[in-house]
Amino acid sequence: MTSETVDPTPSPEAPARRGLSKRQRGFLEWVVIVLIAAGVSFFLRAYVVQTYFIPSGSMEPTLQIGDRIVVSKLSVDFGTIHRGDILVFRAPPSEHCGEPVADLVKRVIGLPGDHLTSRGNTIYVNGHPLKETWTHVEPLGTPIGNVTVPANSYFMMGDNHPNSCDSRMWGTLPRQYVIGKVFLRIWPLSRLGFL
Repeated sequence: MTSETVDPTPSPEAPARRGLSKRQRGFLEWVVIVLIAAGVSFFLRAYVVQTYFIPSGSMEPTLQIGDRIVVSKLSVDFGTIHRGDILVFRAPPSEHCGEPVADLVKRVIGLPGDHLTSRGNTIYVNGHPLKETWTHVEPLGTPIGNVTVPANSYFMMGDNHPNSCDSRMWGTLPRQYVIGKVFLRIWPLSRLGFL
């Protein structure tokens, strides 16, 4: 019987045989962290919240040109839409207000089944004057004809009534175009706050 001795000192090739070097492991960890962060960011943007920039004055004085807002997508997917909510939505095909824009922001004035009309500067919903408890600009401008909002649709208007291209021009908004509810202004910091 022969006895073999084992040298306790590892050979220079030993780390290479055991796996990645410390530098390679560190690099791989950073790659994984960046990929996870990108995946979480994509998920949040696609399904939870998204930021938007206000390019026009149609929602003044509530939202000013240059404001940055945060939109909750979950509040539409799992909640309800109420009169007075501010929504961001994909521009419907019938929208023809000049500049081609992908997304618009307006306020919900009429809900499914509502009948809307206007006389002078007063908006009537189901025969009663609309109580606009939010800031807005008068005069009304383009009047509202006799409109009954279809199922799964909304009548949208900008708070800057005389300078807003909205449902008065392009009709009611199908729910499938709604992206989410505006709930927070994050810029400028002097006007930071919930909406």
